[in-house]
Amino acid sequence: MTAPVDEALVRSLTPGVLAVLVRRGADFAAAEDAVQEALLEAVRTWPAGPPRDPKGWLVTVAWHRYLDAWRADASRRRREGLAEEEPLPGPVPDVDDTLWLYFLCAHPSLTPSSAVALTLRAVGGLTTRQIARAYLVPEATMAQRISRAKRTVSGVRLDRPGDVATVLRVLYLVFNEGYSGDVDLAAEAIRLTRRLAAVVDHPEVSGLLALMLLHHARRASRTAPDGSLVPLAEQDRSRWDTAAIAEGIGILRAALARDRLGEFQAQAAVAALHADAPTARETDWVQIVEWYDELARLTDNPVVRLNRAVAVGEADGPRAGLAALAAVDPALPRHTAVAAHLHERDGDLSTAARLYAEAARKAPSAAERDHLTRQAARLNTGRGR
Repeated sequence: MTAPVDEALVRSLTPGVLAVLVRRGADFAAAEDAVQEALLEAVRTWPAGPPRDPKGWLVTVAWHRYLDAWRADASRRRREGLAEEEPLPGPVPDVDDTLWLYFLCAHPSLTPSSAVALTLRAVGGLTTRQIARAYLVPEATMAQRISRAKRTVSGVRLDRPGDVATVLRVLYLVFNEGYSGDVDLAAEAIRLTRRLAAVVDHPEVSGLLALMLLHHARRASRTAPDGSLVPLAEQDRSRWDTAAIAEGIGILRAALARDRLGEFQAQAAVAALHADAPTARETDWVQIVEWYDELARLTDNPVVRLNRAVAVGEADGPRAGLAALAAVDPALPRHTAVAAHLHERDGDLSTAARLYAEAARKAPSAAERDHLTRQAARLNTGRGR
């Protein structure tokens, strides 16, 4: 009886194997294709007898696949007068190139969607089919996206430190996709961020990891059995993952102690205050407003000002929240939903019901649309009575 391939092990080795081929001079796109072929060969042959040195085995097979492709193209290069010496294998360097791959896959020349797809493929070790299913697009569409991304970064030399902030934005995009298909992208983003934290010492990396853990800890309580959304104030806090919350808060405290505040640390601080409150009523909204003030200074992001208006409404009353909301662009997504919430808290149920219905028509997802529609119906039914 054969044992199944350890998928987690294979995926953890993928970036290191890819980096070895690129360091040897292989073109990134060709190297990545060769690594994927080696992974398929591992899935096919390892159950019968796994190798003693899995990474060495993958490097050897991937390099041979790369050379096969290189030789197949050699005759064309000779006809065009572009003959070149066959690349030599060289030693397998005993270095961790994971950070280099993060920077390459989050290169500024890539669109956000391409950077995310390439990160999941090259660093995460996912197959094109898995990534396509996660994003609910045809496999051919995702294959084209990844191929374009690989061509874009082929030949790019990272001879200076990459931008950690860009890498973090890509990982946060992955996390916010949540779960769909057979790949849990939120869990995958946490895994990749943990790996990044292991190879780069940066408080914002810790801040992002803490933020992900704190948000992910509430995941089980975010939807009802029928799939409907459950607002934070109504969630069953006994279902929150206390171990993830404790880990997230511990990581955040260590990052904040370094006194190099960044946006992910500030966002994590807000999430920690929500997670630390025994009940919604006991949430420290005054301190949350202060953290949103810090975030506004760091980012000048309109979404931050929108969220701050909600916090002000809780800390200082709904009319103060509406006054803060007046300074936010009404075209911003979810602006109308926030206005409806604040008007309801202020007792203006007629305006709130109208705004909930309007917000439902603008909702970015079916679940959010259904939730807002129910809110409008609840108020209209109450006023009818």
